[in-house]
Amino acid sequence: QVQLVESGGGLVQAGGSLRLSCAASGRTWRTYAMGWFRQAPGKEREFVTAITWSGDRIYYADSVKGRITISRDNAKNTVYLQMNSLKPEDTAVYYCAARTNTVGSWYIRGSYDYWGQGIQVTVSS
Repeated sequence: QVQLVESGGGLVQAGGSLRLSCAASGRTWRTYAMGWFRQAPGKEREFVTAITWSGDRIYYADSVKGRITISRDNAKNTVYLQMNSLKPEDTAVYYCAARTNTVGSWYIRGSYDYWGQGIQVTVSS
């Protein structure tokens, strides 16, 4: 099993920045890549970004390109989500996810095998 724990969420004003962290533990050698999804109230969980542990592949949703950066620290088994120029529509619960293979689209939740418990990000206007 792989455990994922998110941290760094909270309340921020529009235009501000926030950095989320996701620490992976357990059988992390099984994981190939890490991603972030988010779910706003009343909406489906949507893809935000993903990165392979090697760093050779990075994907972003169009809605966050230019404002959000994903990075990883392999020594710490941790991925980061740096969010800048935040907007009220970025308000959501953010979930860290891990996938163990390359089968399936990067952009759908079904391609990811492990999930964190989620962390709230609220952007006030």
